[in-house]
Amino acid sequence: METLDQFDVAILNELQNDGRLTNAELAQRVGLSAAPCWRRVKALEESGYISGYRAEINRHKIGLGVLAFVRLDADRNSGDVLQALEEGIRSIPEIISCHYISGTGTFELQVVSRDLESFSQFARNVLINLPNVKDVHTSFSLGEIKASSALPLSHLRRNQKQV
Repeated sequence: METLDQFDVAILNELQNDGRLTNAELAQRVGLSAAPCWRRVKALEESGYISGYRAEINRHKIGLGVLAFVRLDADRNSGDVLQALEEGIRSIPEIISCHYISGTGTFELQVVSRDLESFSQFARNVLINLPNVKDVHTSFSLGEIKASSALPLSHLRRNQKQV
């Protein structure tokens, strides 16, 4: 699957808004019959456009009231040092997002925690002890304005092949 058409984009849009749609519901929403819709979904999965399905869990409901943005500075920015640090970061479930960044710092993390005290213990016992960490800088979310994993797709509609 090299290019996406209007049906592929519509399928992606519908599934990222509700990944629990049945194939029949999805087919109706995008204007296809069930069999072609199912084949397109499978092709989108196989070609990597759809990388998985998951439930979005409300972190507050499960007692994770603190969201911290943590900038980690590596001791050195060499391949072996960064690889060890990346492996350590990947293994920690409280780190829900990590990006290698430009500018000041090496990595920008999103970390969830029950409260400020538990975050403080986590920072002292876990983050600062990751391999090759030189420094840790933290900012806390004071309120969530928007949190969505849905990606914008309007740019695909402009470049899609017509069916």
